[in-house]
Amino acid sequence: MSPITRQVLDSALALPAEAQLELIEALIAGLDEANPESLDEAIIGEIQRRSAEYDAGLVQPIAWSEVRRLGRSR
Repeated sequence: MSPITRQVLDSALALPAEAQLELIEALIAGLDEANPESLDEAIIGEIQRRSAEYDAGLVQPIAWSEVRRLGRSR
């Protein structure tokens, strides 16, 4: 981990839990614009496996709002 990344991480870990969750959400939202071409084959395979499980009805999705609520309650 680079020194700058370590400094950012240390600063983020010093934040209250709710602020950490807001930061995580903002970082994830920024990844939504990531180039799918940059995903390696293992990640693409995992996405395809999970998608097939969902399509087959083997898993039930959880709304992001519920995941966020559960994360904040911990």
